[in-house]
Amino acid sequence: MTVGRVIREVAARLAARHAAHEARFLVSGVLGLRTVDFGARSSRAVDQEGLRRVGDSVERRLAGEPLAYILGNAAFRELELSVDGRVLIPRPETELVVEQVMKLPVPAAGRVLEVGTGSGAIALSLLHEGRFQRVVATDLSAAALEVAAANAGALGLAERVDFRLGDAYDPVGSGETFDVVVSNPPYVAESERGFLPAEVERWEPATALFAGDGLAVIGRLVAGAGSVLAPGGWLVLEIGADQGVAARGACVAAGLRGVRVVPDLAGRDRMVVARAARGE
Repeated sequence: MTVGRVIREVAARLAARHAAHEARFLVSGVLGLRTVDFGARSSRAVDQEGLRRVGDSVERRLAGEPLAYILGNAAFRELELSVDGRVLIPRPETELVVEQVMKLPVPAAGRVLEVGTGSGAIALSLLHEGRFQRVVATDLSAAALEVAAANAGALGLAERVDFRLGDAYDPVGSGETFDVVVSNPPYVAESERGFLPAEVERWEPATALFAGDGLAVIGRLVAGAGSVLAPGGWLVLEIGADQGVAARGACVAAGLRGVRVVPDLAGRDRMVVARAARGE
């Protein structure tokens, strides 16, 4: 059976439940091909082992498992990251968080803390794209930190990131402060569990998604920001589309300055940006 025929048969099987273009991504990932190679390699024969692996992957996809977990990787800005069920799959919206941090008037030697690093997408992008020299990245999941550390090693960034285990600001040392604190925290309300796509709710780690009323973790990060931000330091948090007003109010109540809610490309609230007092 040729690559082209395998793709057509996979597309037919997935058509009822998934986008047709997934067939190419799935087959290319399983067989180790680049999608741009399909024109030249569509007539190449696929051996029995390849057919078995494709078949197993199709069954996993039909069961609802996210494509990124099946293939074991996800694209994020300029990076290709390894991902599995231990970490949230990085989203395009979070790429905007990185973009926002990159725009801040902070020197490359500025101290950066990422809370809840997951796969390491934010921290490693900030390092890879040359905006910052070092990043401290924390997570309350030791399993997630294993994934992030593996990604850092694969990208040659392991020496520039300090991974720490712990909840919120617990891993921060006494008196340690940062010029930027950034996080994509869990911000989905428990009451919304039944409204998420099944493949998200069933497969992705709940601790990276759900947070009480949706604002529980955001509120803690905002309230504690003053203890970890250097004078004039910046807080950048990803938020839910209906959380802008509440997040802004929490920042103002915490004494942060210049609070603004930044929309995503669809015009929905996507992050809150605020600054610590300069200490003057």
